[in-house]
Amino acid sequence: MNKFFKGMKFGLQASALALSLSVAAHVQAKSGYVFVSSEKDDVVTVFDAKGMNKVTEIKTSERPRAMQLSKDGSLLYVACGDDDAIDVIDVAALKVKKSIDIGEDPDRFDISPDEKFLYASNEDDGLVTVYSLEEDKKVAEIEVGEEPEGVLVSPDNRLVYVASEVANMIHVIDVESREIIENIVVGNRPRRMELTPDLKELWVSNEVGGTITILDTTTYEQTAELSFAPKGMRAESISPVGMAMTKDGKLTYVTLGNANHVAVIETATHKVLDYILVGKRAWGISLNDDESRLYVTNGKSDDLAVIDTERLKVIKSVPAGRVPHDVVVDD
Repeated sequence: MNKFFKGMKFGLQASALALSLSVAAHVQAKSGYVFVSSEKDDVVTVFDAKGMNKVTEIKTSERPRAMQLSKDGSLLYVACGDDDAIDVIDVAALKVKKSIDIGEDPDRFDISPDEKFLYASNEDDGLVTVYSLEEDKKVAEIEVGEEPEGVLVSPDNRLVYVASEVANMIHVIDVESREIIENIVVGNRPRRMELTPDLKELWVSNEVGGTITILDTTTYEQTAELSFAPKGMRAESISPVGMAMTKDGKLTYVTLGNANHVAVIETATHKVLDYILVGKRAWGISLNDDESRLYVTNGKSDDLAVIDTERLKVIKSVPAGRVPHDVVVDD
């Protein structure tokens, strides 16, 4: 082969390898941060995941609550209820780069798997706002029950599940038509939802009901209802809210609100295996990437608990601002 073409072939291979490595690095790069939204301080507090030392505070719009990272980890979206906004934080710069007008009192939201649309619950208006991230504008509003809260887009991008706190319902919205195709009655004051990895079950936390409702995603029938009894806690204090499911779906962790515990559940059998004592009013919850650590925001003790998932014990607790709400881990 001509030396020129040999060299060109080698050069192209090297360039392709470099590009592949560059793309992989871009996709896989982690900031190494833990983000906590503080409702009363109007900030997102940033910790380094290794030592849990405070890095900085990012000033946001008023009353930051739900948060979600973009797939590449470059952006952190934050719902700010009192300013009717979704703030967009540049993770590299640790600054708010823009604020999206999303409608009255956004509580929670979810981003479609293709990252084209953001679906936000507008608690005061009984609406779900559909926002195009590509066009940077609202494209639809969908009427739902009173005080919508939890929002979850199915991984196949076909359905959006919305929890209505007052109606005690889960609304199932068809993504294509943007219409409700099913209304499902669940427990008292549903807050958050999780799908099992096989997409066969939808888990719903019922804050006032003190239970988890489990629904068959094909028939929308209730297949189970889980209740909790952490030692020494009154039944009326048990208020399930946040949920985190392991990637393999074997375990589900549930924060129990004013019962100050996290429940550990075997997902397949729906059996409660253990309870972990954390801080006061356990609320937001998130696993790190290798699932060795579980992070829990405690809204009344104003701290963040770090749990070793092998030992099922709190190994560290750090101050996290006034009324910490949500936690997102990017390690």
